[in-house]
Amino acid sequence: EDNNEGNRITSYAFSFSTGDVIDTLQVSGIVLRAKDLEPMQHVLVGIHSNLDDTAFTSQPFERIGRTNDKGEFTLRGLKPGNYHIFALNDMDGDYKMARSEDYAFIDEVVVPTVQEYASQDTTFTFDHRVDTIVAASHYDYLPNDIFLPMFNEDVKTLYLKKVERQGRNRIFVQFGAPTELPQLTIIKPQNYRPDWYRLERNETNDSIYYWITDSTLIKTDSIMAQFQYLKPDSLGNLVTATDTVRLNARTSTSELKAAAEKKKERESWQKDLEKIEQRRDKLVAEGKDATEAEEDIKALREKLAYKKDPLKFNLFKTGTLDVTDSIGFIFDVPLDTIVQDRVKLEIMQPDSTWARVNAPLKQVSETDIKRYFIDMPLQPEANYRMTLDSLAITSVYGLTNDSTGFAFSVKSLDEYGDIVLYVNSTDSAFVELLNNQDKPIRTLKVQGGMVHFEHLLPGSYFVRLVKDANLNGVWDPGNYAQHQQPEEVYYYPDARKLRVRKNWTSEETWNIYETPVNLQKPETIVRNKPERKKDLLEKKTKKSTDEEEDDEFNSSGFGNDAYSGNKYRDYQDTKSNKRTTPRGGKSISR
Repeated sequence: EDNNEGNRITSYAFSFSTGDVIDTLQVSGIVLRAKDLEPMQHVLVGIHSNLDDTAFTSQPFERIGRTNDKGEFTLRGLKPGNYHIFALNDMDGDYKMARSEDYAFIDEVVVPTVQEYASQDTTFTFDHRVDTIVAASHYDYLPNDIFLPMFNEDVKTLYLKKVERQGRNRIFVQFGAPTELPQLTIIKPQNYRPDWYRLERNETNDSIYYWITDSTLIKTDSIMAQFQYLKPDSLGNLVTATDTVRLNARTSTSELKAAAEKKKERESWQKDLEKIEQRRDKLVAEGKDATEAEEDIKALREKLAYKKDPLKFNLFKTGTLDVTDSIGFIFDVPLDTIVQDRVKLEIMQPDSTWARVNAPLKQVSETDIKRYFIDMPLQPEANYRMTLDSLAITSVYGLTNDSTGFAFSVKSLDEYGDIVLYVNSTDSAFVELLNNQDKPIRTLKVQGGMVHFEHLLPGSYFVRLVKDANLNGVWDPGNYAQHQQPEEVYYYPDARKLRVRKNWTSEETWNIYETPVNLQKPETIVRNKPERKKDLLEKKTKKSTDEEEDDEFNSSGFGNDAYSGNKYRDYQDTKSNKRTTPRGGKSISR
């Protein structure tokens, strides 16, 4: 740190040797998270001269460094030789890779070298005559463009996390990893229906709900069940395990509160009924008209006689809909029957009359048993109204809906814009349209070198391309044991060109190899940004740093600002200031 303000000296290193020789070679590069090209800050970068695959997992690094706030690194003090280089988020501090840790590797052998080049520095007199010409030697330490894409294998241990009864009518099962569907058999009580449950689960079977529909089981305080599921043995092989579990009914705080409120409401109705009956009796005794009181008494008695709450649900969306939306419902409990004739959807005609739309209410998916939608595309600028007649929908617990209605309107196509991208990538890739939080909002497969995102609301968007090597439609991490790199990811670098306007189509040609990998992700959506104090320091010292001589410890150690090589093609700088390194004739900027 300096004496005056305590600012840190960036990229400072002090080297020493216990012998009569000091090793001075160095290599540089960058570590980015493979999935989203985020700079990996303050992670370890290390080398092994032992080129055996087991060195990374069984031996500590021989030399280490850490990435800076931009994910950049320099390993100094290397001796000549052949190395494997790795990045590691070393959670257990043993300088060795564990499959649960974030890591990066490249299959190529790294050979540190140094290249000398000369430059001339000319000084002039006050009358602009040449005074002195000084020749200076400078050094490039190579390779200086190593790209390490960091990932996590997302290895999950398969184990049973939880089996519990939630309330009286639901059993929840959770596993630590995706698995096959387990088997749950009731032992006690024995007098239950074979179809005693409805199954709700996610696609990977690690979260499962058994909705109990048998009234005998619902009323039973404690259920004994046999649970069969897969778990790994000591060798990691999956075997069937059998557990006996006791499932005790537990009433949640919210259920207790709801029951108390319902009881209080019924007591209030009962008091009102008694008061109105007394008023009616008084009116009758006085020979006055008691019709109004009789009607109030009838209404209160109907309320008290109605023991079941109506079926509860929420709409996907209300009011004004986008043309890409669906009309749908999310119910509190699984359904038993839907009388489609009582679910009425109508569209307004040009003469302001209403016409029935023949579109059934369907379950969203086989596993998602509480979400239903109207299976039809919405017409732009249309007005819809939906009516649910009473008893149209019945749950597995006999709850039915009250008669109700909803109105919807759909936006005009003039409210939207489109994005068309012509991409120099194979049809195995897919493109994700991102919001300003770097979250996908739509995904399209590249077809014929093009993707077309339609009906987008005005605003700024970002784009990420994934080379889907195994064609499974999702990004996949790598695997060190199989020498498998993570699937390649590219960002469209110029977000300004992807601003959507109403009734406008933006067409852009995207060469995914044109921009270096560390400059692709728009700064707006980069989350791992450098610390502000360091940014201010860099701005404050930029002028003086540019004027200093090249020195292996004074500079950041990065010979270029564009990283090429590995699976990312060479970056061709459009500037004229280029030099060619001896590594495969790559052209990189200085």
